[in-house]
Amino acid sequence: MIADRKNDHVRLAAAQHRPDDANEFDDVTFLHHALAGIDQADVSLATGFAGIGWDVPLYVNAMTGGSAKTGDINRDLAIVARETGVPIASGSMSAFLKDPSTAGTFRVLRDENPHGFLMANVNANATAVQARRAVDLLEADALQIHLNAVQEIVMPEGDRSFRAWGARIEEIVEGAGVPVFVKEVGFGLSRETVLCLRKMGVTVADVGGRGGTNFARIENGRRSSGDYGFVDGWGQSAPACLLDASDVGLPLFASGGVRHPLDVVRGLALGASAVGVAGTFLKTLLDDGPGALITKITTWLDQIASIMTVLGARTPADLARCEVRIRGGLREFCTDRGIDVHRFARPFPTVP
Repeated sequence: MIADRKNDHVRLAAAQHRPDDANEFDDVTFLHHALAGIDQADVSLATGFAGIGWDVPLYVNAMTGGSAKTGDINRDLAIVARETGVPIASGSMSAFLKDPSTAGTFRVLRDENPHGFLMANVNANATAVQARRAVDLLEADALQIHLNAVQEIVMPEGDRSFRAWGARIEEIVEGAGVPVFVKEVGFGLSRETVLCLRKMGVTVADVGGRGGTNFARIENGRRSSGDYGFVDGWGQSAPACLLDASDVGLPLFASGGVRHPLDVVRGLALGASAVGVAGTFLKTLLDDGPGALITKITTWLDQIASIMTVLGARTPADLARCEVRIRGGLREFCTDRGIDVHRFARPFPTVP
């Protein structure tokens, strides 16, 4: 049953991929300064957070594992990560924790990418011992804990008990032996949630916002009655989450609804240390194979550097000093939450 569910997730996630759909990343625009440009040779894509350094501000976010088919996908993703140098997260390893025979469908991520930055992934019901098993299997550099209460209530066989999540996260942080990143799966992290995560000792909060792969829709598609359609638009977008939690003091990652390199740069400009992509990369892999995904990611990295060149940003961190405008539904969100959007009207210092 687990293998069937994992295969269903991949099929339904790919089916809902619509790269031309608008989302709240479109509500973030840069004010163009025609003399702000620098030489692309001076641009570095290296990013850092909590004492960790990555060569690029882009990562392959959690997708899958737990069946023969998804093991093949993980093998291809690991090869792509190895060839492009991007960090990568495993999909939820709950299947491995329930059935050790599925270990190889996850371990392939390390076997094919022995020197890359690899994140294991467990849910918030996992014990510290289980989390350590997941980390050890992958020889992981970090651990993702995914929060997915909305997905679980729609999932026919999903969990219905979430009260212990906070205590479990604290236990995992204490016992994982590696930095712990907590991510939403597509419904966003509020400022209040990020504050709680900081107090728990979490290293990074990946906001995992609305606008990308919709796991409520996926699970509703697995229900014979399809009677949970009313939660289809639940949650906050990644840009909304970044703005909401910008002053909390915990490193943020942006994911959810990232369609192209400009969205990556927008996320970095709103304060993310790195930006994760899953659905867009999965679709390319399934349609055209790992070679095409290697080309796509390589192209994205060059295009990110090109946009930074025009903006006058030598590093991803410099993007947080660029002048952006917030409009549309995202601006309404900021008004409702008491966020001053005018503080993002900040002239970049390289402009004469």
